[in-house]
Amino acid sequence: MTRTPFRGTPLRTLLISLLAVFGLVLTACSSDDGGSGGDGDSSGDTITIEHAFGSTEIEGTPERVATVQFENQEVPLALGVVPVGMAKANFGGSDVLPWVQEQLDELGVSGDDEPVLFDESDGIDFEAVSDTAPDVILAGYSGLEQEDYDKLSEIAPTIPFPQDQVAWGTPWRENIEIESKAIGKEDEGKDLIADLESQITEVADANPEIKGKKTMFLTHVEIGDLSKVSFYTSHDTRPMFFEDLGMEAPDSIKKFSEENDSFSGTISTEQADVFDDVDIIVTYGDQELLDAMKDNPVLGQIPAIKNDAVVLLENDELGTAAMPTPLGIPYILDDYVKVLSDAAAKSES
Repeated sequence: MTRTPFRGTPLRTLLISLLAVFGLVLTACSSDDGGSGGDGDSSGDTITIEHAFGSTEIEGTPERVATVQFENQEVPLALGVVPVGMAKANFGGSDVLPWVQEQLDELGVSGDDEPVLFDESDGIDFEAVSDTAPDVILAGYSGLEQEDYDKLSEIAPTIPFPQDQVAWGTPWRENIEIESKAIGKEDEGKDLIADLESQITEVADANPEIKGKKTMFLTHVEIGDLSKVSFYTSHDTRPMFFEDLGMEAPDSIKKFSEENDSFSGTISTEQADVFDDVDIIVTYGDQELLDAMKDNPVLGQIPAIKNDAVVLLENDELGTAAMPTPLGIPYILDDYVKVLSDAAAKSES
Protein backbone atom coordinates (compact mmCIF):
# COMPACT_ATOMS: atom_id res chain seq x y z
CA MET A 1 0.00 0.00 0.00
CA THR A 2 1.27 3.45 -0.90
CA ARG A 3 1.94 5.61 2.11
CA THR A 4 0.60 9.17 2.01
CA PRO A 5 2.77 11.75 3.79
CA PHE A 6 1.17 13.16 6.94
CA ARG A 7 -1.76 10.78 6.54
CA GLY A 8 -3.76 10.74 9.68
CA THR A 9 -2.03 13.87 11.05
CA PRO A 10 -4.47 16.42 12.46
CA LEU A 11 -4.87 19.46 10.18
CA ARG A 12 -3.77 21.94 12.85
CA THR A 13 -0.57 19.97 13.51
CA LEU A 14 0.10 19.72 9.79
CA LEU A 15 -0.22 23.48 9.25
CA ILE A 16 2.09 24.21 12.18
CA SER A 17 4.69 21.83 10.79
CA LEU A 18 4.54 23.36 7.30
CA LEU A 19 4.82 26.91 8.63
CA ALA A 20 7.85 25.93 10.70
CA VAL A 21 9.58 24.43 7.67
CA PHE A 22 8.72 27.45 5.56
CA GLY A 23 10.13 29.76 8.23
CA LEU A 24 13.40 27.84 8.30
CA VAL A 25 13.69 28.14 4.51
CA LEU A 26 13.11 31.90 4.64
CA THR A 27 15.71 32.27 7.39
CA ALA A 28 18.25 30.30 5.37
CA CYS A 29 17.61 32.40 2.25
CA SER A 30 17.92 35.60 4.25
CA SER A 31 21.20 34.42 5.74
CA ASP A 32 22.59 33.48 2.31
CA ASP A 33 21.61 36.73 0.55
CA GLY A 34 22.15 39.40 3.17
CA GLY A 35 25.11 40.94 4.90
CA SER A 36 27.81 39.27 2.80
CA GLY A 37 28.40 42.27 0.54
CA GLY A 38 28.58 40.03 -2.55
CA ASP A 39 27.66 40.92 -6.12
CA GLY A 40 24.20 39.40 -5.68
CA ASP A 41 23.34 41.50 -2.63
CA SER A 42 19.97 43.07 -3.38
CA SER A 43 20.72 45.84 -0.90
CA GLY A 44 23.57 46.99 -3.12
CA ASP A 45 26.05 46.99 -0.23
CA THR A 46 28.98 46.05 -2.45
CA ILE A 47 29.45 45.79 -6.19
CA THR A 48 32.51 44.62 -8.09
CA ILE A 49 33.53 46.00 -11.48
CA GLU A 50 36.16 44.25 -13.58
CA HIS A 51 38.51 46.44 -15.61
CA ALA A 52 41.89 46.72 -17.33
CA PHE A 53 43.82 46.74 -14.05
CA GLY A 54 41.88 44.08 -12.17
CA SER A 55 38.70 44.82 -10.28
CA THR A 56 37.27 47.52 -8.03
CA GLU A 57 34.82 47.05 -5.17
CA ILE A 58 32.42 49.84 -4.27
CA GLU A 59 30.55 49.71 -0.98
CA GLY A 60 27.16 51.35 -0.81
CA THR A 61 25.94 54.06 -3.16
CA PRO A 62 28.59 56.76 -3.69
CA GLU A 63 27.44 60.25 -2.80
CA ARG A 64 30.55 62.14 -3.88
CA VAL A 65 31.51 61.30 -7.46
CA ALA A 66 34.68 62.63 -9.08
CA THR A 67 35.64 62.13 -12.72
CA VAL A 68 38.93 62.49 -14.57
CA GLN A 69 39.97 62.60 -18.23
CA PHE A 70 37.68 64.32 -20.67
CA GLU A 71 34.17 62.90 -20.98
CA ASN A 72 33.52 60.88 -17.84
CA GLN A 73 31.51 63.62 -16.15
CA GLU A 74 28.78 63.13 -18.75
CA VAL A 75 27.46 59.80 -17.51
CA PRO A 76 26.67 60.94 -13.96
CA LEU A 77 25.38 64.30 -15.18
CA ALA A 78 23.07 62.64 -17.69
CA LEU A 79 21.72 60.57 -14.79
CA GLY A 80 21.21 63.61 -12.56
CA VAL A 81 24.35 63.24 -10.44
CA VAL A 82 26.59 66.30 -10.21
CA PRO A 83 30.30 65.41 -9.80
CA VAL A 84 32.19 67.06 -6.96
CA GLY A 85 35.04 67.46 -9.45
CA MET A 86 35.66 66.87 -13.15
CA ALA A 87 38.30 67.53 -15.81
CA LYS A 88 38.45 71.02 -17.26
CA ALA A 89 37.94 71.14 -21.03
CA ASN A 90 41.31 72.30 -22.34
CA PHE A 91 39.83 72.62 -25.84
CA GLY A 92 36.59 73.77 -27.42
CA GLY A 93 36.95 77.40 -26.34
CA SER A 94 35.69 77.12 -22.74
CA ASP A 95 36.48 75.33 -19.49
CA VAL A 96 33.15 73.49 -19.67
CA LEU A 97 31.83 72.13 -22.97
CA PRO A 98 28.50 73.68 -24.02
CA TRP A 99 26.45 70.47 -23.75
CA VAL A 100 27.89 69.84 -20.28
CA GLN A 101 27.08 73.41 -19.22
CA GLU A 102 23.59 73.02 -20.62
CA GLN A 103 23.03 69.98 -18.41
CA LEU A 104 24.46 71.74 -15.36
CA ASP A 105 22.02 74.58 -15.99
CA GLU A 106 19.18 72.10 -16.46
CA LEU A 107 20.02 70.59 -13.07
CA GLY A 108 20.10 74.06 -11.49
CA VAL A 109 23.76 73.84 -10.51
CA SER A 110 25.40 77.12 -9.51
CA GLY A 111 27.75 78.69 -7.00
CA ASP A 112 29.17 76.34 -4.38
CA ASP A 113 27.39 73.40 -6.00
CA GLU A 114 29.44 73.67 -9.19
CA PRO A 115 32.03 70.91 -9.71
CA VAL A 116 35.68 71.67 -9.06
CA LEU A 117 37.48 71.76 -12.42
CA PHE A 118 40.68 69.72 -12.55
CA ASP A 119 43.34 71.16 -14.87
CA GLU A 120 44.80 68.17 -16.69
CA SER A 121 47.09 70.13 -19.04
CA ASP A 122 50.06 68.33 -17.49
CA GLY A 123 48.26 65.13 -16.55
CA ILE A 124 45.88 64.22 -13.74
CA ASP A 125 45.99 66.59 -10.76
CA PHE A 126 45.93 63.94 -8.03
CA GLU A 127 46.04 66.47 -5.21
CA ALA A 128 43.03 68.36 -6.56
CA VAL A 129 41.11 65.11 -6.98
CA SER A 130 41.94 64.12 -3.41
CA ASP A 131 40.81 67.49 -2.09
CA THR A 132 37.27 66.81 -3.35
CA ALA A 133 37.07 63.75 -1.01
CA PRO A 134 35.31 61.50 -3.53
CA ASP A 135 33.60 58.21 -2.75
CA VAL A 136 34.35 56.96 -6.27
CA ILE A 137 36.41 58.14 -9.25
CA LEU A 138 35.11 57.50 -12.77
CA ALA A 139 37.50 57.07 -15.71
CA GLY A 140 35.71 54.50 -17.87
CA TYR A 141 36.70 56.35 -21.02
CA SER A 142 40.35 57.17 -20.47
CA GLY A 143 43.97 56.47 -21.13
CA LEU A 144 44.87 55.67 -17.53
CA GLU A 145 48.10 53.81 -16.99
CA GLN A 146 48.81 51.48 -14.07
CA GLU A 147 50.59 54.22 -12.11
CA ASP A 148 47.64 56.60 -12.56
CA TYR A 149 45.20 53.93 -11.45
CA ASP A 150 47.28 53.09 -8.37
CA LYS A 151 47.48 56.72 -7.28
CA LEU A 152 43.77 57.33 -7.82
CA SER A 153 42.86 54.12 -6.00
CA GLU A 154 44.65 55.44 -2.92
CA ILE A 155 42.14 58.30 -2.96
CA ALA A 156 38.95 56.34 -3.67
CA PRO A 157 37.69 53.28 -5.58
CA THR A 158 38.50 53.97 -9.22
CA ILE A 159 36.85 52.73 -12.42
CA PRO A 160 39.24 52.79 -15.43
CA PHE A 161 38.53 51.47 -18.93
CA PRO A 162 37.28 47.87 -19.30
CA GLN A 163 39.65 44.94 -19.61
CA ASP A 164 38.46 44.14 -23.15
CA GLN A 165 39.07 47.67 -24.47
CA VAL A 166 42.13 49.69 -25.45
CA ALA A 167 43.01 53.01 -23.84
CA TRP A 168 40.70 55.75 -25.16
CA GLY A 169 38.57 53.11 -26.84
CA THR A 170 35.59 52.49 -24.55
CA PRO A 171 32.37 52.59 -26.62
CA TRP A 172 29.79 55.05 -25.33
CA ARG A 173 27.30 52.31 -24.45
CA GLU A 174 29.82 50.36 -22.39
CA ASN A 175 30.98 53.49 -20.63
CA ILE A 176 27.42 54.26 -19.59
CA GLU A 177 26.97 50.68 -18.40
CA ILE A 178 30.02 50.55 -16.14
CA GLU A 179 29.80 54.09 -14.78
CA SER A 180 26.06 53.96 -14.09
CA LYS A 181 26.64 50.70 -12.21
CA ALA A 182 29.45 52.30 -10.21
CA ILE A 183 27.18 55.08 -8.95
CA GLY A 184 24.20 52.85 -8.19
CA LYS A 185 22.12 53.82 -11.23
CA GLU A 186 22.46 50.77 -13.45
CA ASP A 187 18.78 50.67 -14.47
CA GLU A 188 18.77 54.38 -15.27
CA GLY A 189 21.90 53.79 -17.37
CA LYS A 190 20.08 51.17 -19.43
CA ASP A 191 17.23 53.62 -20.00
CA LEU A 192 19.72 56.29 -21.10
CA ILE A 193 21.29 53.94 -23.63
CA ALA A 194 17.87 53.03 -25.04
CA ASP A 195 16.91 56.70 -25.35
CA LEU A 196 20.12 57.61 -27.17
CA GLU A 197 19.79 54.64 -29.50
CA SER A 198 16.26 55.74 -30.33
CA GLN A 199 17.45 59.26 -31.19
CA ILE A 200 20.28 57.93 -33.36
CA THR A 201 17.98 55.57 -35.23
CA GLU A 202 15.43 58.29 -35.89
CA VAL A 203 17.99 60.68 -37.38
CA ALA A 204 19.78 57.96 -39.37
CA ASP A 205 16.49 56.72 -40.83
CA ALA A 206 15.69 60.27 -41.92
CA ASN A 207 19.00 60.40 -43.84
CA PRO A 208 19.21 57.07 -45.71
CA GLU A 209 21.80 58.43 -48.16
CA ILE A 210 24.56 57.89 -45.59
CA LYS A 211 23.74 54.21 -45.07
CA GLY A 212 26.54 51.87 -46.13
CA LYS A 213 29.00 54.64 -46.99
CA LYS A 214 32.62 53.62 -46.37
CA THR A 215 33.85 56.34 -44.02
CA MET A 216 37.17 57.04 -42.30
CA PHE A 217 38.34 59.68 -39.83
CA LEU A 218 41.65 61.37 -40.63
CA THR A 219 43.39 63.12 -37.76
CA HIS A 220 46.23 65.59 -37.25
CA VAL A 221 46.92 66.11 -40.93
CA GLU A 222 49.45 68.93 -41.29
CA ILE A 223 49.45 71.08 -44.40
CA GLY A 224 53.18 71.64 -44.05
CA ASP A 225 53.96 67.94 -43.90
CA LEU A 226 51.83 65.60 -45.98
CA SER A 227 54.45 62.86 -45.97
CA LYS A 228 52.33 60.76 -43.63
CA VAL A 229 48.67 60.16 -42.94
CA SER A 230 47.21 59.63 -39.47
CA PHE A 231 43.75 58.27 -38.81
CA TYR A 232 41.53 56.76 -36.14
CA THR A 233 41.14 52.99 -36.20
CA SER A 234 38.03 50.92 -35.55
CA HIS A 235 39.06 50.88 -31.87
CA ASP A 236 38.25 54.59 -31.53
CA THR A 237 34.78 55.81 -30.63
CA ARG A 238 34.60 58.33 -33.51
CA PRO A 239 34.66 55.68 -36.29
CA MET A 240 32.51 53.43 -34.10
CA PHE A 241 29.82 56.10 -34.24
CA PHE A 242 29.72 55.90 -38.05
CA GLU A 243 28.45 52.35 -37.67
CA ASP A 244 25.78 53.51 -35.21
CA LEU A 245 24.55 55.71 -38.05
CA GLY A 246 24.46 52.84 -40.55
CA MET A 247 27.74 53.73 -42.25
CA GLU A 248 30.59 51.23 -42.64
CA ALA A 249 34.31 51.03 -42.02
CA PRO A 250 36.38 50.70 -45.22
CA ASP A 251 38.18 47.36 -45.59
CA SER A 252 41.50 49.23 -45.44
CA ILE A 253 40.68 50.53 -41.95
CA LYS A 254 39.33 47.16 -40.82
CA LYS A 255 42.51 45.40 -41.89
CA PHE A 256 44.77 47.90 -40.11
CA SER A 257 42.61 47.69 -36.98
CA GLU A 258 42.78 43.91 -36.92
CA GLU A 259 46.57 44.07 -37.01
CA ASN A 260 46.94 46.93 -34.49
CA ASP A 261 45.17 47.44 -31.17
CA SER A 262 45.75 51.20 -30.90
CA PHE A 263 42.96 53.76 -31.27
CA SER A 264 44.93 55.52 -34.03
CA GLY A 265 47.43 54.73 -36.76
CA THR A 266 49.85 56.39 -39.16
CA ILE A 267 51.15 55.33 -42.57
CA SER A 268 53.37 56.92 -45.18
CA THR A 269 51.51 58.95 -47.77
CA GLU A 270 53.19 56.79 -50.40
CA GLN A 271 50.98 53.95 -49.12
CA ALA A 272 47.80 56.03 -48.99
CA ASP A 273 46.44 54.44 -52.16
CA VAL A 274 45.12 51.68 -49.86
CA PHE A 275 42.34 54.13 -49.05
CA ASP A 276 40.88 53.87 -52.54
CA ASP A 277 37.90 52.14 -50.90
CA VAL A 278 36.91 55.26 -48.90
CA ASP A 279 33.70 57.08 -49.87
CA ILE A 280 33.73 59.78 -47.17
CA ILE A 281 36.49 61.30 -45.05
CA VAL A 282 35.91 63.21 -41.81
CA THR A 283 38.79 65.30 -40.50
CA TYR A 284 39.70 68.28 -38.37
CA GLY A 285 40.64 71.13 -40.67
CA ASP A 286 39.46 73.69 -43.19
CA GLN A 287 39.31 74.27 -46.96
CA GLU A 288 43.03 75.04 -47.07
CA LEU A 289 43.75 71.54 -45.81
CA LEU A 290 41.41 69.97 -48.37
CA ASP A 291 43.05 71.94 -51.19
CA ALA A 292 46.50 70.77 -50.06
CA MET A 293 45.37 67.14 -49.99
CA LYS A 294 43.80 67.46 -53.45
CA ASP A 295 47.07 68.84 -54.82
CA ASN A 296 49.03 65.91 -53.43
CA PRO A 297 49.58 63.33 -56.22
CA VAL A 298 48.72 60.37 -53.96
CA LEU A 299 46.16 61.80 -51.53
CA GLY A 300 44.38 63.54 -54.37
CA GLN A 301 43.51 60.17 -55.90
CA ILE A 302 41.61 58.91 -52.86
CA PRO A 303 37.96 58.85 -54.06
CA ALA A 304 36.65 60.83 -51.09
CA ILE A 305 39.21 63.61 -51.60
CA LYS A 306 38.85 63.56 -55.38
CA ASN A 307 35.09 64.00 -55.08
CA ASP A 308 35.22 66.62 -52.28
CA ALA A 309 33.33 64.13 -50.11
CA VAL A 310 35.18 65.41 -47.06
CA VAL A 311 33.62 66.65 -43.83
CA LEU A 312 35.82 69.45 -42.52
CA LEU A 313 35.33 69.92 -38.79
CA GLU A 314 36.33 73.55 -38.67
CA ASN A 315 34.02 74.34 -35.78
CA ASP A 316 35.43 73.42 -32.36
CA GLU A 317 31.95 72.53 -31.13
CA LEU A 318 31.16 70.18 -34.00
CA GLY A 319 34.66 68.74 -33.97
CA THR A 320 34.60 67.98 -30.26
CA ALA A 321 31.12 66.47 -30.38
CA ALA A 322 32.13 64.13 -33.21
CA MET A 323 33.25 61.89 -30.37
CA PRO A 324 29.99 60.31 -29.14
CA THR A 325 29.17 61.00 -25.50
CA PRO A 326 25.92 60.81 -23.49
CA LEU A 327 25.33 64.56 -23.59
CA GLY A 328 27.17 65.32 -26.84
CA ILE A 329 25.13 62.94 -29.00
CA PRO A 330 21.75 64.69 -28.63
CA TYR A 331 23.38 68.12 -28.67
CA ILE A 332 25.04 67.78 -32.07
CA LEU A 333 23.40 64.77 -33.76
CA ASP A 334 21.28 66.64 -36.33
CA ASP A 335 24.11 68.96 -37.40
CA TYR A 336 26.63 66.15 -37.64
CA VAL A 337 24.42 63.91 -39.75
CA LYS A 338 23.66 66.84 -42.04
CA VAL A 339 27.32 67.37 -42.97
CA LEU A 340 27.75 63.62 -43.39
CA SER A 341 24.73 63.62 -45.67
CA ASP A 342 26.18 66.46 -47.76
CA ALA A 343 29.41 64.50 -48.14
CA ALA A 344 27.48 61.36 -49.10
CA ALA A 345 25.84 63.24 -51.96
CA LYS A 346 29.26 64.31 -53.28
CA SER A 347 30.62 60.77 -53.04
CA GLU A 348 28.20 59.76 -55.79
CA SER A 349 29.84 62.07 -58.34
